[in-house]
Amino acid sequence: MAVDVIDETRALQLLADPQRWRLLTELADSDRRVGELTERVGKPQNLVSYHLRELRSAGMVSARRSAADGRDTYYRVDLGRCADLLVHAGAALHPAVRLELVPPSPDATSRRRGWKPKVLFLCTGNSARSQIAEALLEHRSGHAMQARSAGSHPKPLHPNAVRVMAERGLDISNRTTKHLNRFARNRFDRVITLCDKVKEVCPEFPGSPPTAHWSMADPAAEGDSDDASYPAFVRTADEIDDRVNLLIARFTATARHERRTHVHR
Repeated sequence: MAVDVIDETRALQLLADPQRWRLLTELADSDRRVGELTERVGKPQNLVSYHLRELRSAGMVSARRSAADGRDTYYRVDLGRCADLLVHAGAALHPAVRLELVPPSPDATSRRRGWKPKVLFLCTGNSARSQIAEALLEHRSGHAMQARSAGSHPKPLHPNAVRVMAERGLDISNRTTKHLNRFARNRFDRVITLCDKVKEVCPEFPGSPPTAHWSMADPAAEGDSDDASYPAFVRTADEIDDRVNLLIARFTATARHERRTHVHR
């Protein structure tokens, strides 16, 4: 999407509003419904809906109908769009003002020797979305992070999930699908649901780890054959890849902050 001066000034006006900024920070952590956002920011639903419409008009936020309840909508922040607007705003102000996106540093995620952050990905069948996320997180982090995946109603690994990962150089053909109860006693640093249905039945895990939701449609449901649904698998893998990189960046930032805090003690 092209970014022009109108977009830049409009973006800065939107971001200057503390309520809209709060909504963006909430959505940067997890996809959320209006009701969830209302509770978290402590503002009336009509006001939250108004701000969401404004953010959507600027392309900073997108909406996706819930697969669990079609009456609900999940909102997601488009961090790439936000970054583009801020980068171009700096350059438009003066050529010397250049903002740069810093790629995540996988090696920085470990806060102490021998420790690796551990993330659990959940969806319904554990046949595609959560398997793709598990493989991509371990790969993109250079195995500096551990990933596991499971489902509420496991079914066989989808051949398109194997195919789309093979095209990225990752072989997941020998991975098994698992029920989420298998990890009921395990400790994780974060639990992420990728399916609106499994979000509603996600159990508590030991230590009450932070949770996040990535509202993603089942790619297998978008065609009456494997060939017909494959483009949906490609889009799903691309979106998960983007989100995984952002997750690594979050853990990296947290690890660096904790190291600086420890040094100054």
